[in-house]
Amino acid sequence: MTDVIGQFFSTSGSEKFRCGYAAIVGRPNVGKSTLMNRILGQKISITSRRPQTTRHRIHGIKTEENLQVVYVDTPGLHKPGKKAMNRYLNQAAVTALQDVDVVVFVLAGTKWTDEDQLVLQRLMNSGAPVILAVNQVDRVDKEALLPHLNHLSGLMAFKAIVPLSAKTGENVEGLEKEVEKLLPFNSPLFPEDQVTDRSMRFVAAEIVREKLTRQLGQELPYELTVEIESYEQEEGIVNIGALIWVERPGQKAIVIGKGGKGLKSIGQQARHDLEHILEEKVFLQLWVKVKEGWSADERALRSLGYSDE
Repeated sequence: MTDVIGQFFSTSGSEKFRCGYAAIVGRPNVGKSTLMNRILGQKISITSRRPQTTRHRIHGIKTEENLQVVYVDTPGLHKPGKKAMNRYLNQAAVTALQDVDVVVFVLAGTKWTDEDQLVLQRLMNSGAPVILAVNQVDRVDKEALLPHLNHLSGLMAFKAIVPLSAKTGENVEGLEKEVEKLLPFNSPLFPEDQVTDRSMRFVAAEIVREKLTRQLGQELPYELTVEIESYEQEEGIVNIGALIWVERPGQKAIVIGKGGKGLKSIGQQARHDLEHILEEKVFLQLWVKVKEGWSADERALRSLGYSDE
């Protein structure tokens, strides 16, 4: 019988080192990236209110005295679509389930959708132990929460069910303790000061795309991507040149905005975040170009860095 977790207390008194991979999965827009950022204490995955903001598997590494957890943030699993991008996102999420030590299945409050059911079916065949993380409990009716958790406990033999809020941090530490219990004793896989396996070029591209998605999400939710053309680090400053790809000429005008104000605002916001992450001055240049139909073309996706590797 699965325990519905309220308060957690550490049970690990071992001096041995635990290390392993924990995949964070769920349908789009349930807070997977926000959860990983909260656990790490810094932004590694970009976030927005738009579904499918996360497009790549991203490793976030948290190292403590006797523990290293490599969290794997994934694109949201969703119903198959016609575009190559849809196939890529689903494949990236499914591939992340291979060879992980534990899976964190994230739900949004008391909602249960067909896409949540799709994720559950995938997990039943994954073979990895699964922790159910019920996110956004700060936004739900507490009287409805307990019956919902009891219902969820009958869907699968979850190792634990953890109600939490990635936004406020409520009970996130409890989730971490449950993950720790399921990791093998193993030597660390990464240096203790490393927080991701992604390059700063990748992080820069993602930060720019985040600002684009937040500013233009209603108009261009999925028709743009970002490619870093240049990344040069000099004494006291990082020079970054980023190319924004859209699918149609009219979309280019939307990104640039009247008198260039849209592109200027996006650049200012991205530069602010990058300077916080890099702790250095950043000079960021942005350009916009058209590559028609890139999100539907598998070859174009690969050329723009969308790979399952």
